Amino acid sequence: MAEIPTLEAAPEVAQTDDASKPRKRSWLMLVIVAVIALAAAGAGAWLFLGHSGAKSKIARTAPKPSGPALYIALDPAFVTNFEADEAVRFLQLSVQVMTHDPATVDLLKANDPVVRNDLLLLFSNQKYADIATSQGKEKLRSEALDAIRKVVAENGGQPDHVEAVYFTSFVMQ
Repeated sequence: MAEIPTLEAAPEVAQTDDASKPRKRSWLMLVIVAVIALAAAGAGAWLFLGHSGAKSKIARTAPKPSGPALYIALDPAFVTNFEADEAVRFLQLSVQVMTHDPATVDLLKANDPVVRNDLLLLFSNQKYADIATSQGKEKLRSEALDAIRKVVAENGGQPDHVEAVYFTSFVMQ
Protein backbone atom coordinates (compact mmCIF):
# COMPACT_ATOMS: atom_id res chain seq x y z
CA MET A 1 0.00 0.00 0.00
CA ALA A 2 0.88 3.45 -0.54
CA GLU A 3 2.19 5.39 2.24
CA ILE A 4 0.11 8.32 3.39
CA PRO A 5 2.16 11.43 3.60
CA THR A 6 1.97 13.22 6.91
CA LEU A 7 2.51 16.86 7.42
CA GLU A 8 4.97 17.87 9.97
CA ALA A 9 3.31 21.19 10.50
CA ALA A 10 0.63 19.58 12.58
CA PRO A 11 2.74 19.56 15.71
CA GLU A 12 3.50 23.25 15.18
CA VAL A 13 -0.22 24.04 14.95
CA ALA A 14 -0.72 22.18 18.14
CA GLN A 15 2.06 24.24 19.66
CA THR A 16 0.47 27.51 18.54
CA ASP A 17 -2.91 26.44 19.98
CA ASP A 18 -1.26 25.71 23.28
CA ALA A 19 0.55 29.03 23.18
CA SER A 20 -2.65 30.96 22.38
CA LYS A 21 -4.66 29.37 25.23
CA PRO A 22 -2.79 31.32 27.91
CA ARG A 23 -3.34 34.50 25.90
CA LYS A 24 -7.07 33.77 25.62
CA ARG A 25 -7.23 33.08 29.35
CA SER A 26 -5.43 36.30 30.21
CA TRP A 27 -7.76 38.33 27.96
CA LEU A 28 -10.78 36.58 29.46
CA MET A 29 -9.57 37.36 32.98
CA LEU A 30 -8.90 40.97 31.99
CA VAL A 31 -12.42 41.34 30.55
CA ILE A 32 -14.02 39.77 33.64
CA VAL A 33 -12.07 42.06 35.99
CA ALA A 34 -13.01 45.11 33.89
CA VAL A 35 -16.72 44.17 33.89
CA ILE A 36 -16.68 43.68 37.67
CA ALA A 37 -14.89 47.00 38.20
CA LEU A 38 -17.36 48.84 35.97
CA ALA A 39 -20.33 47.21 37.71
CA ALA A 40 -18.96 48.18 41.12
CA ALA A 41 -18.35 51.76 39.99
CA GLY A 42 -21.85 51.98 38.52
CA ALA A 43 -23.44 50.57 41.68
CA GLY A 44 -21.48 53.00 43.83
CA ALA A 45 -22.49 55.95 41.67
CA TRP A 46 -26.15 54.87 41.73
CA LEU A 47 -26.15 54.52 45.51
CA PHE A 48 -24.39 57.83 46.01
CA LEU A 49 -26.39 59.86 43.50
CA GLY A 50 -29.65 57.94 43.66
CA HIS A 51 -30.15 58.06 47.40
CA SER A 52 -28.93 61.60 47.90
CA GLY A 53 -31.30 62.75 45.14
CA ALA A 54 -34.24 61.03 46.85
CA LYS A 55 -33.38 62.62 50.19
CA SER A 56 -33.11 66.08 48.70
CA LYS A 57 -36.43 65.64 46.87
CA ILE A 58 -38.13 64.65 50.15
CA ALA A 59 -36.50 67.57 51.93
CA ARG A 60 -37.78 69.98 49.29
CA THR A 61 -41.39 68.75 49.42
CA ALA A 62 -41.81 68.45 53.17
CA PRO A 63 -42.43 71.76 54.95
CA LYS A 64 -39.83 72.41 57.58
CA PRO A 65 -40.98 73.71 60.95
CA SER A 66 -39.76 77.25 61.39
CA GLY A 67 -39.86 77.27 65.16
CA PRO A 68 -41.68 75.78 68.12
CA ALA A 69 -45.19 74.44 67.76
CA LEU A 70 -47.83 77.14 68.07
CA TYR A 71 -51.32 76.26 69.26
CA ILE A 72 -54.42 78.35 68.54
CA ALA A 73 -57.39 77.67 70.78
CA LEU A 74 -60.69 78.20 69.02
CA ASP A 75 -62.58 79.67 71.98
CA PRO A 76 -65.31 79.39 73.09
CA ALA A 77 -65.95 75.68 72.77
CA PHE A 78 -68.25 74.50 69.98
CA VAL A 79 -71.71 73.41 71.13
CA THR A 80 -74.11 71.89 68.65
CA ASN A 81 -77.08 69.61 68.67
CA PHE A 82 -77.87 66.68 66.41
CA GLU A 83 -80.41 63.89 66.27
CA ALA A 84 -79.70 60.36 67.31
CA ASP A 85 -82.43 57.71 67.48
CA GLU A 86 -85.17 60.37 67.62
CA ALA A 87 -83.57 62.01 70.65
CA VAL A 88 -81.85 65.35 70.58
CA ARG A 89 -78.19 65.04 71.47
CA PHE A 90 -75.61 67.70 72.23
CA LEU A 91 -71.97 67.80 71.27
CA GLN A 92 -69.45 70.09 72.95
CA LEU A 93 -65.97 70.29 71.47
CA SER A 94 -62.92 72.30 72.41
CA VAL A 95 -60.58 72.58 69.43
CA GLN A 96 -56.95 73.62 69.08
CA VAL A 97 -55.00 74.03 65.86
CA MET A 98 -51.24 73.40 65.64
CA THR A 99 -48.80 75.13 63.30
CA HIS A 100 -45.16 76.19 63.31
CA ASP A 101 -45.78 79.27 61.18
CA PRO A 102 -46.58 82.61 62.91
CA ALA A 103 -48.15 83.95 59.69
CA THR A 104 -50.63 81.07 59.75
CA VAL A 105 -51.51 81.91 63.35
CA ASP A 106 -52.30 85.49 62.31
CA LEU A 107 -54.31 84.27 59.32
CA LEU A 108 -56.37 81.90 61.47
CA LYS A 109 -57.06 84.61 64.04
CA ALA A 110 -58.10 87.06 61.33
CA ASN A 111 -60.47 84.49 59.82
CA ASP A 112 -61.79 83.05 63.08
CA PRO A 113 -65.49 83.60 62.18
CA VAL A 114 -65.12 81.68 58.90
CA VAL A 115 -63.22 78.82 60.57
CA ARG A 116 -65.79 78.60 63.37
CA ASN A 117 -68.68 78.65 60.88
CA ASP A 118 -67.24 75.84 58.77
CA LEU A 119 -66.42 73.72 61.81
CA LEU A 120 -69.85 74.30 63.35
CA LEU A 121 -71.53 73.13 60.13
CA LEU A 122 -69.25 70.10 60.06
CA PHE A 123 -69.91 69.18 63.69
CA SER A 124 -73.68 69.61 63.46
CA ASN A 125 -73.93 67.22 60.48
CA GLN A 126 -72.57 64.26 62.44
CA LYS A 127 -74.47 61.16 63.48
CA TYR A 128 -74.23 59.93 67.04
CA ALA A 129 -73.35 56.36 66.05
CA ASP A 130 -70.49 57.59 63.85
CA ILE A 131 -68.71 59.79 66.38
CA ALA A 132 -69.31 57.50 69.36
CA THR A 133 -66.36 55.33 68.23
CA SER A 134 -62.69 56.29 68.31
CA GLN A 135 -62.47 55.77 64.54
CA GLY A 136 -65.39 58.17 64.09
CA LYS A 137 -63.72 60.78 66.28
CA GLU A 138 -60.48 60.43 64.34
CA LYS A 139 -62.36 60.80 61.05
CA LEU A 140 -64.07 63.92 62.39
CA ARG A 141 -60.70 65.33 63.43
CA SER A 142 -59.34 64.71 59.93
CA GLU A 143 -62.38 66.41 58.36
CA ALA A 144 -61.91 69.39 60.71
CA LEU A 145 -58.27 69.66 59.61
CA ASP A 146 -59.36 69.64 55.95
CA ALA A 147 -61.98 72.33 56.63
CA ILE A 148 -59.42 74.60 58.34
CA ARG A 149 -56.87 74.07 55.58
CA LYS A 150 -59.52 75.02 53.02
CA VAL A 151 -60.17 78.33 54.80
CA VAL A 152 -56.44 79.03 54.99
CA ALA A 153 -56.01 78.31 51.27
CA GLU A 154 -58.99 80.52 50.32
CA ASN A 155 -57.45 83.42 52.22
CA GLY A 156 -53.99 83.29 50.66
CA GLY A 157 -52.24 81.15 53.24
CA GLN A 158 -50.35 77.90 52.94
CA PRO A 159 -52.73 75.05 53.88
CA ASP A 160 -49.90 72.62 54.58
CA HIS A 161 -48.71 74.90 57.40
CA VAL A 162 -51.81 73.87 59.37
CA GLU A 163 -50.33 70.66 60.69
CA ALA A 164 -52.88 69.25 63.11
CA VAL A 165 -56.21 69.73 64.83
CA TYR A 166 -56.72 68.47 68.36
CA PHE A 167 -59.93 67.97 70.31
CA THR A 168 -59.02 68.99 73.86
CA SER A 169 -62.56 68.34 75.10
CA PHE A 170 -65.18 66.05 73.55
CA VAL A 171 -68.51 65.74 75.35
CA MET A 172 -71.64 64.06 73.98
CA GLN A 173 -74.94 64.04 75.87
